[in-house]
Amino acid sequence: MSNIKLFESKEIRSYWDEKEQQWYFSVIDVVQVLTDSINPRDYWFKMKLRVNTEAGL
Repeated sequence: MSNIKLFESKEIRSYWDEKEQQWYFSVIDVVQVLTDSINPRDYWFKMKLRVNTEAGL
């Protein structure tokens, strides 16, 4: 089952996994809602790079 959730009137894509009995949410949609980034994919990519660099990975 796929579904769209609203957060402050912005859409966040979600998916209910019957087997695991839990929701999954689109990270890109969440990043866009929380940061108001023009390009949330780039924001997420740069954030992952920064975390990996700081963690020494």
